[in-house]
Amino acid sequence: MTANSKFIDYIDEALEKSKETVLSHLFFTYQGIPYPVTMCTSETFKALDAFEARSDDIVLASYPKCGSNWILHIISELMFADSKQKYEYPEFPVLECGDPEKYQRMKQLPSPRILATHLHYDKLPGSIFKNKAKILVIFRNPKDTAVSFFHFHNDVPDIPSYGSWDDFFRQFMKGQVSWGSYFDFAINWNKHLDDENVMFILYEDLRENLATGIKRIAEFFGFSPSGEQIQTISAQSTFHAMQAKSQETHGAVGPFLFRKGEVGDWKSLFSETQNQEMDEKFNECLAGTALGKKLKYDSYCQP
Repeated sequence: MTANSKFIDYIDEALEKSKETVLSHLFFTYQGIPYPVTMCTSETFKALDAFEARSDDIVLASYPKCGSNWILHIISELMFADSKQKYEYPEFPVLECGDPEKYQRMKQLPSPRILATHLHYDKLPGSIFKNKAKILVIFRNPKDTAVSFFHFHNDVPDIPSYGSWDDFFRQFMKGQVSWGSYFDFAINWNKHLDDENVMFILYEDLRENLATGIKRIAEFFGFSPSGEQIQTISAQSTFHAMQAKSQETHGAVGPFLFRKGEVGDWKSLFSETQNQEMDEKFNECLAGTALGKKLKYDSYCQP
């Protein structure tokens, strides 16, 4: 992703709003899901209903802290390899964030447009499905996702923080965090992973074999990088490479977005009781489902 003032300006603006926002006033609820008042508005959601997607839009769906910034970078690099033009972000790429007028401005943007989102499948604008835009869905195991989300709140200086990990864990399990429940998001997307124009990718698989993941992503979106280009993009997209450039690409919040990226970091915070509680929640919501199997929960979420 190129250093882009609009992208960084939006993040800086959200951080500025966060300074004046206490945790108890951070969320508003729209259609049953909590969203951060610093990034979303009900007016923007209403305007989103009429958003006109294109068939060549690149849609990246994920729950927060599951690797969306990583995937945005990979897609940008694939586009550069394909067209030799750096992808600029004239709007903040998360579809549901920003002012209601952004969708009018987006009509002027050249194709293909990159649209990131943390929305449930059934909260996306209908034109995405009508026009058959391709959707890449990124998932990460729920324990590492929760720990990463907690650190984001408590490490970034201007974002409202939680009193403790235990406080955050309780709210995370109740779905009282930005964009709501991880498990509700997962249940909703589980029904659509085999749909035409939808592809699933696992954060942990990307960590294990980045080049293979990049090749799959390229094929899905119709890019044709050479083997050499895939290796170059892989080298530029390792966690450490992105961490080193994070301030340039994401401004002041960059180092916090790319904190550790480790698999299994949850073991540093989860108590035995919390571990058991999440295991039970996973079994209740996702055991025996297609997504439950794809998440490789026994590999990544057991002590």
